[in-house]
This record gives sequence, C-alpha cells and structure tokens, in this order.
Amino acid sequence: MAAATKIAFQGLPGAYSDMACRTVHPEMETLPCKAFEDVFQTVHDGEAGLAMIPIENSVAGRVADIHHLLPDSGLHIIAEHFQRVNHRLLAPTGATIEGLRTLRSHVHALSQVRKLIRELDIEPIVHADTAGAARDVAAEGDPTVAAIASELAGEIYGLEALRSDVEDDEHNTTRFLVMAKDPIDPPSDDGPVVTTFVFRVRNVPAALYKSLGGFATNGVNMTKLESYMVGGAFVATEFYADIDGHPDETPVRLALEELGFFSREVRILGVYPAHPHRWDAPANG
Repeated sequence: MAAATKIAFQGLPGAYSDMACRTVHPEMETLPCKAFEDVFQTVHDGEAGLAMIPIENSVAGRVADIHHLLPDSGLHIIAEHFQRVNHRLLAPTGATIEGLRTLRSHVHALSQVRKLIRELDIEPIVHADTAGAARDVAAEGDPTVAAIASELAGEIYGLEALRSDVEDDEHNTTRFLVMAKDPIDPPSDDGPVVTTFVFRVRNVPAALYKSLGGFATNGVNMTKLESYMVGGAFVATEFYADIDGHPDETPVRLALEELGFFSREVRILGVYPAHPHRWDAPANG
C-alpha cells in the first residue's frame, strides 16, 4: 500500500492513538510503531504519509518527553484532534467481575479508574500500554485477570467488555497532533487557526515577561505555555506555546516580532485549523 495512504502512531493495534487515526482518517491504513522516534522516522522515510501524536490529556496532563521530541522531529503540525477516552473493563470470554483479582493497564489508565479499583478491590498492575495489556490478557486467558483498554482493543484481541465507560472523569480527553513532512498554510479568513511554536528566551532579567508582552499588547490569546529543560541544563529552558491566530495577521506578526527580540530562538512547528472541541470543552473563564 502506498505510503500516502498510511498514518503512523506509537503503540500496538487497539491503542487510543490507533482509534484517533481511524477517527480522523478512516480511509488510511494505521501503522503501529514502537516509539515516537519511530513514528517520525516512518514519515521521513516515506513509509507513512502522516503521524498521529498525543500531546496532552485532560486528566493526566502532557505526554512525557513529547515536547522534547517535537521540535527536532523535522515534521510539521497540520491538524489537531481531540479524542474522548472511554475505558473498557476487558477480560477473557467467560470471566466474571466477581472473579477478577488483578487489573492491568498503562499507569495513566489505572490512575483514571481509581473508583473501579476500589469498588472491585482488585490489584492494579502497571503495563507498558493499554493495548499491550489487552493483548497479554487475551493471550494468557486467565479469567481472574482483566485489562483497562479501548473498545477497539477488545475487538482486536477478542476480549469481552465486562463494563464500559469506567473512567472516573467524564471529560477524559486526549489532544492529538497530526504531523506531516510538509507544512500547510490555512487561510486566516477560513475559520479559527492555531499557531504552535517553541522558543528560548535570552538569559537576562525579566526576559520571559518582556518576550510575552507583545501578545498582551496586541490582543493575541495564548492558550498554552509550557516550559521544559533542554539538554539537562538547569539554566537552559525551552518554552512550548499555542496561540490563537495566523502569523500573517498583523497582531500575531507584531507579537512574534517582539518575542523574537527577547529570544535566542523562535521556531514555528505548525499553523493549522483549530478543532471545534476547543469550544465544546468546559471552561473556567
């Protein structure tokens, strides 16, 4: 199958990233990869046309390490997707809730079903990923062992759903980024646009405060700002940011110019259409 018809993700078949791929691009074949670096490489090597990367979860927070990998991936963000996480309690055929003794899943998934674990009084066991937990539970066929994973994982590995939607929080949602070798340039007058970039401020007093001042004075809304260490140095910090608007719009252009004046480096990772979920999600302000 041609690379243009494949979309790569990190994990095993049945992972939530796999579900996100099938939701956004049902016409494409999903391509599982062992690590995020492998996902990026498959696109670079022409084995896949797109990559689906989880960036953050509404319960667990940001995905570990991904902010370090995105700037050097060599790919561009072309879209975002918000995937609702609906956990299933999956077990081998014939298993009963009363007979369960242990529960396997990714550490984040287990932390999202604490109420279920207390209710059933079962032992949680951390697994590398949700789909892998489902695969192993199916292979062992032990009716006392269950997994927390997706409906898709249950279908792929032949497990029964003893309960559905067992997550503690109804808002449990993961934000994904769709990435490609070539950037896109969505028209600024064709609906809301998000611009994602990374930057490092100069090592001078109040540099971060001054670098962000242009967004306030130009009325540009910054929806995300996160910092992370670079190269293990405590004095080298890189920032990841999302803003509303297109770089061609005057307020955004002026804000980015001011940011560049106080920064050592500014790199735009993508300019892409804002997903409608941004306005469906609960807000505090």
